[in-house]
Amino acid sequence: MAFTIRQLQYFITVAEEGTVSGAAQSLSISQSAVTDAIKELESDLGVSLFERHRRGLAITHKGHQFYRHATRILADVSDARRSFVEDDAAPAGKLNLGVTSLVAGYVLSDLLSRYRRAHPAVDVSAIEDNGDYLEHLLIGGELDVAVMVISNLRDRVALQAEIFETSPYRLWLPLGHRLTTAEIIVMTDIVSEPLIMLTVDETEENTGKLLSALGAKPHVAFRTRSVEAVRSLVATGAGIALLPDLVYRPWSLEGDRIESRDISGALPVVQVGMVWRRGSGLPKAARDFIGIAQQQHLVRARP
Repeated sequence: MAFTIRQLQYFITVAEEGTVSGAAQSLSISQSAVTDAIKELESDLGVSLFERHRRGLAITHKGHQFYRHATRILADVSDARRSFVEDDAAPAGKLNLGVTSLVAGYVLSDLLSRYRRAHPAVDVSAIEDNGDYLEHLLIGGELDVAVMVISNLRDRVALQAEIFETSPYRLWLPLGHRLTTAEIIVMTDIVSEPLIMLTVDETEENTGKLLSALGAKPHVAFRTRSVEAVRSLVATGAGIALLPDLVYRPWSLEGDRIESRDISGALPVVQVGMVWRRGSGLPKAARDFIGIAQQQHLVRARP
């Protein structure tokens, strides 16, 4: 039989929680209902979506591919429902967007594609730059709204921000690394490890602060502005990485596996959100864009 929207919702929740029990608790349903839904979905697709182990579930390569399709399907369903309550005529307008590097490829693409489907007549212009410069453009009125990392937002008096995604830092490891089997990983376990450092937004600053708090100078093996380069270098054993879970994918471009583990202790989180000038009369195009971001957040959070 064909899979259902509910099965997709259960699958996405299991993929994000990592355990059936965690998914069941998040969805407020029984574990058996989640298990049955996943089994039926795997049977319908003819592939294994998860690898089962004693600590929970690990999404497979096929499962990771299907996850992208599933999230897109649910977003399209949400768009279809919204289309019946919006005006038939899409008003023309202009939207000037800003985006920081870390979120450009992981948040903006899906958000922007759904906005353009809902408002095809709006002329959208977007630029990518660092957070300080985007704040300058927002305050100066040159941008309507920015999608950016707001954990380190500088001017909270002149700017208004709304968080729609929070992402903790996690440890990236190559398959077979000694720490992949550790029950608990603490910061002192990684001090001597070669580190692949991502140098966009505040990631390098946060990683340096974490290691400096231990009185240790980071052993940086490679610095790069490319998340894909980090994935490839970690997967091939060139080093480990501390990065927000937002940008984690279990496979490099070459198809090598990357493991992700929690680290015990207080680690920073990356907050992603919408930012606009406080007190300004936002154009309708900007209000609609913020509304779609809010709806996307609700879709992800809804059981």
